[in-house]
Amino acid sequence: MGRTQTFDTAETVRAARAVFWKHGYEAASIPALEAATGLRRSSIYHAFGSKRGLFDAAVASYLDEIVRPRLRPLKAEPPVPNAILDYLHGLRGGLERAGSFASANGCLLINTAGAPIADDATVRETVAAYRAELREAIGNGLRAHLVDLPAAQIERLTETCTALVVAAYALTRVDNASALSSIDTALDLIDRA
Repeated sequence: MGRTQTFDTAETVRAARAVFWKHGYEAASIPALEAATGLRRSSIYHAFGSKRGLFDAAVASYLDEIVRPRLRPLKAEPPVPNAILDYLHGLRGGLERAGSFASANGCLLINTAGAPIADDATVRETVAAYRAELREAIGNGLRAHLVDLPAAQIERLTETCTALVVAAYALTRVDNASALSSIDTALDLIDRA
């Protein structure tokens, strides 16, 4: 008979998520994960099967606890007209706060897209699905905000704003001013439309 689990799985995953988010999958060492979670290697492997299993759980929690709550107002049917502006201003505010986790570390999935683990087909699919979900939410928000804009223009603006958000997440770790400029450009494009 196995031992009873004595730790909170969600808290463990959140602690590991911070390590993966800050250092990336490859650089997140088992000792660092042990220190963050308070678990020994054997407990991590027993609960999650492997470091990769823990990473997959961290990505799922990132999507469910961080990404989707922020996108929820954009995905409402219909979203409020200013939901897209609220989203972008909120994102900018999060990236602008010096020393904030988001400002210092960007987006877990965008960071993952540029790491060696992105060679894995499942990881590629997860990152692509995240971008598609982000794009759909931004498009939904733009359609609600710019009701008179032709569909073709909405599609181009959706693609451009999505790219600018992705760029902001990718840049904030190394050039926060450029990350903020990307968000400002998206807001300016929406204002001009």
